[in-house]
Amino acid sequence: MGRKVDEIYLCKEDNKLVESLKKIDENSHGILFVIDEKEHLIGTVTDGDIRRWLLKTGDLSAEVRCFMNEKPLALQKNAADTSESFMKKNDITAVPIIDSHNRIKDIHFLIRNEAEKSLIKNLENVTVCIMAGGKGTRLKPYTNILPKPLIPIGDIPIAERIIENFEKFGAKKFYMTVNYKKKMIQSYFADSDREKCIEYLEESEPLGTAGSLSMLPDGGKEPIFVSNCDILIKANYNDIYDFHLKMENDMTVVTALKNIVVPYGVILSSENGLIEAVDEKPQLSYLVNTGFYVLSPKAVSMVPKNREYHMTDLMTDLIAEGRKVAMYPVSEDSFLDMGEFEEMARMEQKLNK
Repeated sequence: MGRKVDEIYLCKEDNKLVESLKKIDENSHGILFVIDEKEHLIGTVTDGDIRRWLLKTGDLSAEVRCFMNEKPLALQKNAADTSESFMKKNDITAVPIIDSHNRIKDIHFLIRNEAEKSLIKNLENVTVCIMAGGKGTRLKPYTNILPKPLIPIGDIPIAERIIENFEKFGAKKFYMTVNYKKKMIQSYFADSDREKCIEYLEESEPLGTAGSLSMLPDGGKEPIFVSNCDILIKANYNDIYDFHLKMENDMTVVTALKNIVVPYGVILSSENGLIEAVDEKPQLSYLVNTGFYVLSPKAVSMVPKNREYHMTDLMTDLIAEGRKVAMYPVSEDSFLDMGEFEEMARMEQKLNK
């Protein structure tokens, strides 16, 4: 349960949000311990703290001091053997072990048994629609042979991985919109245990990334999940759905942090071409649309019938009507996309890891 303190679990209060989120992705424990210049423990930062900050401000340039918890829980070295009961009592999964000078000497992590690790299955009555009708032109020549939903990531097709992720949270009812090579998709799932849980929305012609939602027979009752067929989101789907309900959104767009490094020295100049500074390989950070949504019945009802229509169109139309369109941010590492060859390789690497 204990382990040596690694820099991957530590940060300073002047670290940027993007840097801290990267570390949280790397350590896979969802938390950082904030230390000052003398290595004294002064706070904690979780992925939830960062999400709340982004929802409140949208500020990607903020420093850790803006959103850290300034009252961290910790145990003295002489009480380290009580760490498991301490974590369970306080409903936390990590606790730093500190010395008399408030310096971290170890970190203990709660090892949950299988029953404790099981996820609450809140989505048993929630419909999931997987948009699988596209041709996957960016993945040719693979998609000349296989439809994009059946391209394997490891040894499991991407569409099946998407379904598995939802099933972890209790989802049982799936719609899949199909067009290109639809018989292959239907044949694959007809031979699996999921045949009865999937119904198909068959497009006679391409209807875009949202058009086929107009074919949903029960789209007007409760909010639904909608996912592109070439992405995986590593997050708590219960939390995403609860956020959508609590905020009374008409559309919740799951967004992910995307960092882009300019591979050159960027020249900063003034009048007459005078160079003031050189910013060497600057990093730009954005929140991008992942292709993963929760839609209200009202949003679904706004999708026009029998014509091409995209999620961006729906987003624009909802905003124009004064409807609530909000984001739910996740980290860069929580968003896996196989839309292009380079990203597909990254997806396989992350899943294997």
